[in-house]
Amino acid sequence: MPTERINSHDMYYEVHGQGDPLLCMTGWGTFCHGNLHQLARGLTDRYTCVMFDHRGLGESGDDYSQTPSMRLYAEDAAGLLDHLGMSNVHIMGLVGMGACIGQEMAIDRPDLVRSMVNMGAWAHCDDFLYDQLEMLRHVHRALGWQAFQQLVVTLSFLPEFYNEHKSRLLGPEGPWKELYGRYEAHSRLVTACLSHDTRDRLHLIKAPTLIIHAGQDMVNPPRTTLPLEEGIPGARGVMMEDVAHVVAGRDQKKRFCDILLGFLAEVDAMADGGQAAAS
Repeated sequence: MPTERINSHDMYYEVHGQGDPLLCMTGWGTFCHGNLHQLARGLTDRYTCVMFDHRGLGESGDDYSQTPSMRLYAEDAAGLLDHLGMSNVHIMGLVGMGACIGQEMAIDRPDLVRSMVNMGAWAHCDDFLYDQLEMLRHVHRALGWQAFQQLVVTLSFLPEFYNEHKSRLLGPEGPWKELYGRYEAHSRLVTACLSHDTRDRLHLIKAPTLIIHAGQDMVNPPRTTLPLEEGIPGARGVMMEDVAHVVAGRDQKKRFCDILLGFLAEVDAMADGGQAAAS
């Protein structure tokens, strides 16, 4: 897969599937490099899914002279879509930072955004979330990646799932493996997360929006996601009461897929109906 010069850095990306375009963004990680299975089942059967490595992760470089901000990372994503000649794209941001990037894109580049999905998101960091993210950065810096992984995994999965799958959740092939040996890149991602604030701009988002609330999320619970539903005009909210920061387990994944694909199909049907009426 290619690497292109996008927004002053070398950006690695992958394109999978067929159909209308959909940009897939996660948090401090990537859907690339064999992580395609982490996407909702059936997504690549219906959509052309674009994914990429954030600055400093995977095979993407970084320009350390640029101050990290959510807008910078959003400009990276928008620059990739411009490079690919794509517009009117479904924007899906899951598990944290990817959702915040989606907000910035929907505000600053509405021409690119057909719809937006946010999960594990926030409009700004209150003191609790701010200190949580700083704690994760501090643990990575002071105690190393392994301690960081153990902490973030225990915050992100239900206890029952962790107890059953601990052996595959921890270690070099487990979640957040992309940050192994990449403390500086991780620190820059955290800086962007801490300064993210769209509270006074959410009303500018016009794209159909789905906010998924995870009732058991210890990082981004409804406390941080409900203000998005309330602040974005016409946004739809769906509560998944038994879900933690990461959707895990067959039943949860099936319900998540049904919610996501159902929303995207509705947006597509509305667009097709509008085009038919215009003709």
